[in-house]
Amino acid sequence: MKRRQKYASTMLLAAALFSTAAFNGCSNRTYDPTYHDYHAWDSNEESSYQRWEAETHRDHEDFPKRTGDEQKEYWTWRHNAH
Repeated sequence: MKRRQKYASTMLLAAALFSTAAFNGCSNRTYDPTYHDYHAWDSNEESSYQRWEAETHRDHEDFPKRTGDEQKEYWTWRHNAH
């Protein structure tokens, strides 16, 4: 009986971790209205964003707090840089 409970609790924990990872992946998408596409806001995108801030001599600010014009500038830079 203990073996079955241990197996069940291990499977429950694995399912919980998997579902959290799956939902986090979906919630980190950002829509680019200029190019009509989505970007996964992951460590690669964050790195590109920080490079854009440095190249354009901007202080760091979270992307959603930027003005619409600044976000458009970033997406234009992003699509031309890659």
